[in-house]
Amino acid sequence: MDKVILGKTGLEVNKNGFGALPIQRITKSEAVYLLQKAFYNGINYFDTARAYSDSEEKIGAAFEYTRDKIIISTKTAAQTGEEMWKDLEESLTKMKTDYIDIYQFHNPAFCPKPGDESGLYDAALEAKKQGKIRHIGITNHRIAVAQEAIDSGLYETLQFPFSYLAADADLKIVEACKDAGMGFIAMKGLSGGLIHNSVAAYAYMAQPQFAHVAPIWGVQRESELDEFLSYQVCPPQLDETLLKEIEEDKKQLSGDFCRGCGYCMPCPAGIEINNCARMSLMLRRAPQEGWLSEEWQDKMKKIEGCLHCGQCMKKCPYSLNTPELLAKNYEDYKTFFK
Repeated sequence: MDKVILGKTGLEVNKNGFGALPIQRITKSEAVYLLQKAFYNGINYFDTARAYSDSEEKIGAAFEYTRDKIIISTKTAAQTGEEMWKDLEESLTKMKTDYIDIYQFHNPAFCPKPGDESGLYDAALEAKKQGKIRHIGITNHRIAVAQEAIDSGLYETLQFPFSYLAADADLKIVEACKDAGMGFIAMKGLSGGLIHNSVAAYAYMAQPQFAHVAPIWGVQRESELDEFLSYQVCPPQLDETLLKEIEEDKKQLSGDFCRGCGYCMPCPAGIEINNCARMSLMLRRAPQEGWLSEEWQDKMKKIEGCLHCGQCMKKCPYSLNTPELLAKNYEDYKTFFK
């Protein structure tokens, strides 16, 4: 099984990190079963967040008696030190543990530092001193914030979107983490569902130049878990067929497109932006029937009520013109019914 050392933390995780965002969509018993199956098949790293509703609670239920054998990272979206302490204590309670291995600031619009007005980093330092967290990390979707975090030398890990659709600027972030001795945790390895071949995604991450990259795969179904477990037993090779598929995907998904991260939400007009703004891609990269249902027709029609308030653009970490993307996707969507 491929192992990854998360930079200066010294933590050794396997190349199959378990992304626990999706388990908030299934029952507690289903989630516990998946989490424990992952653990008993060699997965030792589990990533969650305070913002993922009951995900932390399900992790606590699964690992109360095996806590010392796994590595847990969670996140706080707090804006102040006081809010961070509240989040931390709740995370500890929900996960039935007295420490968190990697405590991450969850996609902040700035890079928290000691002595700044937020008090976030100072609070994290105190929590580390008390033994409640072991390592301080940061997650982000913004190149500038990610680079600042690397340059600051304050963080032991960076969690950042990375897949074979990565742009040159993203690849530079991956390399910069390696040079700085920071652990690099790759989220959105399937690019929010736009990559549909997990074999290609896994094989790409397994290349020697990404030996320091620790992907976390979002898992909701046992079939998904089984896919990634099978790659531990029989690692896929990046052969000519997979390379050709990767190049075709890159051509199709070049330029500005919605990654589906959801940071633009909620929309005051009730538009499900993180899916509606990439509908054209989903229609061409997944079975169309589901996306053409009456439910999705109603959701897409809400684009007509866009307020052009600009809130989504301000919150988009990729600086996309979201109202324009929505309009283009809606016009394309309507052509499927002509």
